[in-house]
Amino acid sequence: MAILTANELERYDRQIMMGEIGQKGQEKLKNARAFIAGAGGLGSPISIYLAAAGVGTIRIVDQDRVDLSNLNRQVLHWNDDIGETKADSALAKLADLNPTINVEASCETITDKNISHLVADLDLIVDAMDNLPTRYLLNKAALDMNIPFFHGAVRGFEGRAMTIIPGKTACLRCMYKGPIPEEKFPVIGVAPAVIGSIQATEVIKYIIGAGDLLENRMLVYDGLTMNFTEFKIKKNPNCDHCSYST
Repeated sequence: MAILTANELERYDRQIMMGEIGQKGQEKLKNARAFIAGAGGLGSPISIYLAAAGVGTIRIVDQDRVDLSNLNRQVLHWNDDIGETKADSALAKLADLNPTINVEASCETITDKNISHLVADLDLIVDAMDNLPTRYLLNKAALDMNIPFFHGAVRGFEGRAMTIIPGKTACLRCMYKGPIPEEKFPVIGVAPAVIGSIQATEVIKYIIGAGDLLENRMLVYDGLTMNFTEFKIKKNPNCDHCSYST
C-alpha cells in the first residue's frame, strides 16, 4: 500500500482528522481505483469529489463532445471547452484539481465489446450515464468482475441512488423489466449535484469501510418538496444478471 507523502498529509488534513478515515483510511483512498462511466451531469460532481478526496486512480469514459446545452449542469466543462471531447475536458480539470492522483480519460462509447477492457484492474464502477441500456452493461460487468456498482439517475428536480454489491444485494436489473425508452429528458444542474454527491459519498464509505451503504435500498430525492424517500429493494431470484450470484 502506497504511503502518504508530506504534501498529501497536508492536503487531506481535514479528512484525516475524521475518526472514520484517519491516515489508514486516506491511504485506502490513495490506493483505490475507480471507474466513472460518464463525464456529464452526474459524472461532474462524482469525479470532482472523488478527486478532491484523494481517490488514487480515476478512469473516466465519455464519448461525447461539450455542447452549449450541457453547461447548465455539467460543471466539469466550461464555455471555452465547447467542441472539445468531454474526456479531454474532464482530464484537464481533474488533473489541475488534484495533481497527486492518476486521472485517465477516454473518449469511447461503452459497449458489450469493450466494457471488460475499460474496467479492467479497477475496484469499483460508478454509474454516471443517462440511458438504461448502458447502465445494464455496467451492472452486468460489475457482477461479472465481483466489484461494487454505484447507481445514480436524475430527471428534473428528482434523482435516485443505490449501491449494488455482487452476491449480496439486489442489482439494477432486478428492478427494471420491459422496453427501454430512449428520450431527451429535462434536468436542472442541482439535481445531479445532489445525486452525484451521494454516489461519491457511497464510494468513499465503501473504500474506507465506514457507515451503512445503500444496499438493497433505493434513495429517492425530490428537490421540489425537499424530501428523501427510501424504498427497500428485494433481489429477484429469476434476475438474468444476478440470480447466479450468491
